[in-house]
Amino acid sequence: MPSPYRAIFAPPGTKSFSAAGLLGRMPLSMMGIGIVTMVSQLTGRYGLAGALSATVALSAALIGPQISRLVDRHGQRRVLRPATLISLVAVTGLLLCAKYTAPDWTLFACAALVGCVPSVGSMIRSRWAALYGDVPRQLHTAYSFESVLDEVCFVFGPIISIGLSTVWFPEAGPLLAGCFLAVGVFWLTSQRATEPIPHPREQHSRGSALRARGLQVLVATFVATGAIFGSIDVVTVAYAEDLGHKSMASVVLAVYATGSCLAGALFGLLHFKGAPAPRWLVGVVTMAVSMIPLQLVGNLPLLAVALFVAGLSVAPTMITTMALVEQHVPRAKLTEGMTWVSTGLMVGVALGSSVAGWVIDAAGADTGYAVPGVSGAVAVLVGLLGYRRLKRPVPQRGGSTDEQATEGHAGRAGDADGHSEEQRSLA
Repeated sequence: MPSPYRAIFAPPGTKSFSAAGLLGRMPLSMMGIGIVTMVSQLTGRYGLAGALSATVALSAALIGPQISRLVDRHGQRRVLRPATLISLVAVTGLLLCAKYTAPDWTLFACAALVGCVPSVGSMIRSRWAALYGDVPRQLHTAYSFESVLDEVCFVFGPIISIGLSTVWFPEAGPLLAGCFLAVGVFWLTSQRATEPIPHPREQHSRGSALRARGLQVLVATFVATGAIFGSIDVVTVAYAEDLGHKSMASVVLAVYATGSCLAGALFGLLHFKGAPAPRWLVGVVTMAVSMIPLQLVGNLPLLAVALFVAGLSVAPTMITTMALVEQHVPRAKLTEGMTWVSTGLMVGVALGSSVAGWVIDAAGADTGYAVPGVSGAVAVLVGLLGYRRLKRPVPQRGGSTDEQATEGHAGRAGDADGHSEEQRSLA
């Protein structure tokens, strides 16, 4: 491990909470694709499979920020454990209903409650922020490391989930995802020494962190970005099945995540001067352009190469996004702000997987890759329209989310990007 990464683990407990976060985040890459694989195996209906995956993502998008808001006020242990138990019960119900061919509405009811799953990645990043909030360089490295772990989940998660569901039994992928969630969350919340101290009620202004205008741009853009991810997952499974190699879909998706993982690891070793907003926009544009070759591939090896190249822009863009969240969301609402970005992604994943499923059913897997192409174009359009908001003075990180009240403050929050105002804090 390069020395900048080794240094962040000097404080006691950092390795344990990061490891717990890795387990707790595995369902992020396993649950949706596991549901798609399970339902398509049992019913052959990709439209239903995509819609169920979309329901889980939309539910998490609605519930996740509320869970994180409660965490900011009451602490991780008090909130995460009951929320996780609800999600685990719902996962169990979904698997049983799918196995015993219950009516479709029961599948959707269970899928909606699966969305109580907490945003574990945001919880881990808030622990790093509590440790290194005043040390921008180390916070940058810590966020980069967590982005690499995100991609590790996306390398191994689909392989495990699709592999188990196709080789063992259809419900195996989502079942193991639920097990990872339980172990990760309960292990994390048992580590009280590194848990961020809840902010006093008086530091919480009324309303959501989403009132921050810069955060609104990030969330809206990441709805379109999430549609890229959600549609690629569904279309790739269907495309591999059309070619007679459905189990290879997990390998191809892992190659996509590997590109992102490598780029994120290298990106974390760099320290940039200048504001993060221009780099963020370049990242969004690059992701969109990388969707074009997917329209031209004709076999799985070429698809894997195209997805690897596309993945190179993912982690750096995510890292830059969290740097901007640090600048535009007050400290008392930081966990909620990070979760809103994840919410935008989940909404996009829901839309992308659902639309991709219907396109596949109607026109075939080859046509399905038009969905991430269009989604990338929308992401660029939204980013360009909202770009000016990201260059405005940041809110003071302490209580109010009212940006007008803190228009002149650009000091400490700006430090989240790197050298003084310019180093990046990473998602």
